[in-house]
Amino acid sequence: MITGKTKLLGVIGYPVEHSLSPVMHNAAIKAINNQQNLIDYVYLPFPIKPENLKTAIAGFSAIGIQGFNITIPHKQTILPLLSKVSDLAQAVGAVNTVYQIDKGWEGTNTDVEGFLSPLKTYNWDWHQKVALILGNGGASRAVVAGCAQLGCAEIHVIGRSQEKLAAFRQSWINSPLPVSLKIHKWDEMSRLVSQADLLVNTTPIGMYPNIEQSPIDEKVFDLLSPGAIVYDLIYIPNPTKFLQQALVRGAIAIDGLEMLVQQGAAALELWLQKSVPVDIMRYSLRQHLGLND
Repeated sequence: MITGKTKLLGVIGYPVEHSLSPVMHNAAIKAINNQQNLIDYVYLPFPIKPENLKTAIAGFSAIGIQGFNITIPHKQTILPLLSKVSDLAQAVGAVNTVYQIDKGWEGTNTDVEGFLSPLKTYNWDWHQKVALILGNGGASRAVVAGCAQLGCAEIHVIGRSQEKLAAFRQSWINSPLPVSLKIHKWDEMSRLVSQADLLVNTTPIGMYPNIEQSPIDEKVFDLLSPGAIVYDLIYIPNPTKFLQQALVRGAIAIDGLEMLVQQGAAALELWLQKSVPVDIMRYSLRQHLGLND
């Protein structure tokens, strides 16, 4: 039951109606309450247009919101509005989680932790592996940082705009992370796919409702090494056509649902300062998407 004492958490973006974060966060909060009856929180989506971001953040302070997640298009534009930014978020150049501190708001990035979580289950010598990242938007920044933390031998980023690719590479030059990027135009895809041990889609190509699309065509996918890991940050549909293409070629497929769960769990632990039921967060999302048996 929501009362005048209920504390607010949330996610900001535009649009944000599609976000599944309220599903998993509120399921976790309910589970913790059922076990301990110690917290009184609710997690809500807040649609905020880019031109209203500064006003909204000031309003959040005024009404005492405890913390919030950030999705497109605010992950980078929020940086100057924060009192403090974690070293990791500074290195990534993007914030996805914000929490209260004595003098305002501090931003951090749990997307990197979320991205890495399913990869850590594979006992690979990452120092011998080549990563190919499709796309050079905001989502790819956490993936680049994650690949750098893994220690990948090579990190390749492929995009469609040479100008944006150059700016993307420039933005990592002074990073405290050991990032050594190679950037490529989209027409180099065939050569790069054949070299990739880890292939990650950070683009929205193939996301619902465009479920028949894939960022890579069939002939190029035939060049993929069997046993490579193919990772799609998209989680609707499940699996995407991109992952279906990977599976029929003997690749290991990872969808974006686990990244969503793990980054969310890390954020909720920051806000509540207690461990959270990750299994319940995962189950609630799978149930919502009709993926549970």
